[in-house]
Amino acid sequence: MLSTDLLERQLLDALPISAYVLDLDGRIVTVHQPAARFGREVGIPGARADDARDRLLWEVADDAFPKDQIQRAMLLLRTGRAPMAQWDVHRGHGDDARALLAQMTPLHDETHAVTGFVVSTTDVTASERAHEAANHAAAALAREIELDRIYQEVAHHIRQALRPDTIVIALVDAGDLSLAPRIAFHSGVDDDRRSAERRFAATWREVLDRREVQTQRSDSAWALTAPLVTEGAPIGVISVSADDAASPEEIADARRVLVPIVAHLSAAIERARFIARGEYRQRIQVIGEIASGVAQELRNPIFGISSAAQLLRFRAREDPVMEKNVGRILREVERLNRMVTTLVELGRPMMLKRSTGDPDAVWDDVLEAERGRLESRAVAVHRGRARSAGSALIDVELLAQAFRSILSNAVEAAPEATDISLSSTALPNGWRCQLVNGGAPIPADVLPRVFDLFVSTKPGSTGTGLALARRIIEEHGGTIGIESAADTGTTVTITLPSAYEPPLVMH
Repeated sequence: MLSTDLLERQLLDALPISAYVLDLDGRIVTVHQPAARFGREVGIPGARADDARDRLLWEVADDAFPKDQIQRAMLLLRTGRAPMAQWDVHRGHGDDARALLAQMTPLHDETHAVTGFVVSTTDVTASERAHEAANHAAAALAREIELDRIYQEVAHHIRQALRPDTIVIALVDAGDLSLAPRIAFHSGVDDDRRSAERRFAATWREVLDRREVQTQRSDSAWALTAPLVTEGAPIGVISVSADDAASPEEIADARRVLVPIVAHLSAAIERARFIARGEYRQRIQVIGEIASGVAQELRNPIFGISSAAQLLRFRAREDPVMEKNVGRILREVERLNRMVTTLVELGRPMMLKRSTGDPDAVWDDVLEAERGRLESRAVAVHRGRARSAGSALIDVELLAQAFRSILSNAVEAAPEATDISLSSTALPNGWRCQLVNGGAPIPADVLPRVFDLFVSTKPGSTGTGLALARRIIEEHGGTIGIESAADTGTTVTITLPSAYEPPLVMH
């Protein structure tokens, strides 16, 4: 509910701040100029109302009402060529700058003849500032396609318009509102990201649930939190705050500025994500085509090396040193052969054979097939299943291949005799699972590239498994992401859309 002061402010904002009744020559007949609102004078300066009568309007305030402007407007209205005339009036500079809208309308007698004019001015400073800030932000964001640059640009324009002490942008992973937003950008926040996320959690949850801007104000601080929404669905939040006193009307002005900027930010984030997905698909397609060609050329030499090594092993059974080295050759040949097979798969268009199925059932089969690997490292998997069975359009064989690759990486990263957790959740529009291991965190410089081809932190790894897993998940219309920290371990999150919402497949 609006406070009395704020309601009064909004009502006054809708009314003219000054009104002049003129005769046909432009002389002032009556003047109405209310007192300063809330201690701030916004009227047209000039002579006092009593002294302004019988004077020409442009003599009282020529900078707001130029003679040529007034006479041209009176001519148009007197001759019926326009029902109304209006123009902008700008006063002051910097923080004291005011934007006013001036309007002139004709007065008529009972015969509809023009007998005079009414000139009124309305304060539109807040609206113009919001419009100007939004336009500047929109122009800057239109040029950016990288998320980091988008965050920097938005923060720059918010600082210019609102001068806050802190700015925080947090996004929801894969659009899953059951997950807490994670900070993607922050400025002026003293504590670490995890602590800040916990501190903002309740406010963010309320804003995401209600999808409305939340205002907080005390005697010494104020804060605004707005949802980031694309295509009707929240993707995150932005919080802006300052350790400074602010009146309700100043908060309302700040909100008026922030809301359109937030709309442009939401669109820019979605555009950047779309471009990134397209670029990734294109890059993988090009790399896959090249890699597939190289792999085809490598197959014959690898087969020849393998055959020669097998023959050499047969003849070197009496020489332990020779047999050991031959075994090493064969192991490396097998590794190369696996890499070649993966490269061929990357270069081949994926023709998914989809049917409605439960992704958890695929995980069950994978865990059963990989029991030997788990037992060899004494790793136990703790399952947390969705309350109801998931339903997605899946290619069971390909999805199992992706899950095996992800599980293999988790098992190798987890210390021996430790636990891995696998939890799944049924979402309103799909299914989500999270696989967590407590191993050493992935280095910060490697983490953003773990799904890229030939990137791996494991000695002897080809670095192709996770790249192929990501492609399979995205061909299903899903998403895959990874987070890694010393205190929480490494978490892989996978989402798949519901069966009733077929994904768009790009080859």
